[in-house]
Amino acid sequence: MAKTGTTTQGLRAAIERSGYYPALVAEAVEAAVGGEPVASYLVHQETTFDSNEVRRHVTVLVLTDTRFIVSHTDEQNADTSSPSPYATTSTESVKLDRISSVVVSRVVANPEKYVPGTLPREVVLTIGWGAVSRIDLEPAACGDPNCEADHGYTGNSTADDLSLRVSEAGDGPDTVRQTLAFAQALSEATAATAAAGR
Repeated sequence: MAKTGTTTQGLRAAIERSGYYPALVAEAVEAAVGGEPVASYLVHQETTFDSNEVRRHVTVLVLTDTRFIVSHTDEQNADTSSPSPYATTSTESVKLDRISSVVVSRVVANPEKYVPGTLPREVVLTIGWGAVSRIDLEPAACGDPNCEADHGYTGNSTADDLSLRVSEAGDGPDTVRQTLAFAQALSEATAATAAAGR
């Protein structure tokens, strides 16, 4: 379930509607937001299957006038380190001028019949700010098939701090719409911040 909106009260209500440890999640998010007004938010709860266990987690994204805040809460079963089930909540606050990329990948069915404004079947929102990078390397080669020289390596470095996937089938059309709305608000905010910094 994902919810998006623009008020602090709406954010709290969306967290409560998610039903996923709302007091814990709300306290962490509200502490990170502080007194800043909320420009946009997205609350996304997801259930995953890990071996024989079902795990739930929630991600809350908040946009203020100056920051992007991401909060993630996971639940864990009792284990050797804890005799009872527990949850872990983390929040990160990122200044808007640090956002280096906002990538929106859309999956559409029957692209030859696509009508502008039709919701994608699936959306993946990837946001990068330099905290986590992925490097993909492979051996470099030249065009000579008989060459045995070592040409070193070639590769790509990709910012991949947060990736959130929603689908119409799994999350519903409102969630897809809300994810696109949050992505647009974040893109516009980072563009405005970049223009103001010039």
